[in-house]
Amino acid sequence: MPAIRPIVLAVIRRGSALLVFEARDEVKGETFCRPLGGGIEFGETSQDALVREFREELDAEIEVKQLLGVLENVFTWQDRPGHEIVFLYAAEFADRGRYERDEMKILDDPATARWVDLAEFREGRKILYPTGLIELLSPDQ
Repeated sequence: MPAIRPIVLAVIRRGSALLVFEARDEVKGETFCRPLGGGIEFGETSQDALVREFREELDAEIEVKQLLGVLENVFTWQDRPGHEIVFLYAAEFADRGRYERDEMKILDDPATARWVDLAEFREGRKILYPTGLIELLSPDQ
């Protein structure tokens, strides 16, 4: 039986760019971007989950800052329904050298994290999920 999945994502900025990974839904023929993060495990706080996810995905330490918002994400991915409650936190890399890298290999996935200027999303050149995230982000946030 399908279930609602609680997840947490990090809004990490480098100037006007957001750190995201790109994925493709072959059924929809759609390429989209999403910030990094992942599922919250039972008994784990959303902040602890975000720290754990960045250790697993990038072997990186982050400092979790303020909660930017919570979004409900009802979607279809590869023709399967999904439903997430998404905690969105501002975060920063503990190692400032991470901001010098244009790309970072995600360790537990065949994807790469990269910086994408928010204008790409605002002007419709790229798609950013979850829906509603771009509205939460001011240009200088």
